[in-house]
Amino acid sequence: MTRSTAVNPQVIDSASCEVAGEIMSFVSRRWTSAVMLAGSRGARRFSEYRRMVGGISERMLSVRLAELEQHGLVRREVVPSMPVQVLYHLTDRGRRLLGAVDAMTRWAHDAS
Repeated sequence: MTRSTAVNPQVIDSASCEVAGEIMSFVSRRWTSAVMLAGSRGARRFSEYRRMVGGISERMLSVRLAELEQHGLVRREVVPSMPVQVLYHLTDRGRRLLGAVDAMTRWAHDAS
């Protein structure tokens, strides 16, 4: 998902399809889009994400936040305070992807 290739919008090739498929596969993992959506609605601390994403376990939330950070969609910030705070912020890249996810979600609801 992080590979960079020059894309010609006039050409549909297997590399472009593969990249798009990888992104859709990642976003469609259970809880991924819900965690991103919680971030867009103001969740910053781990506990806020837990409250906003009903039913997610602490372990799964940790895994999803780490994956989102690894893909450059979420930025983790450690605030040196007492006690230390860890904040998570959607990156610009994450907000752009969330726009596409939101559009697909709205399309799915309209189609059903």
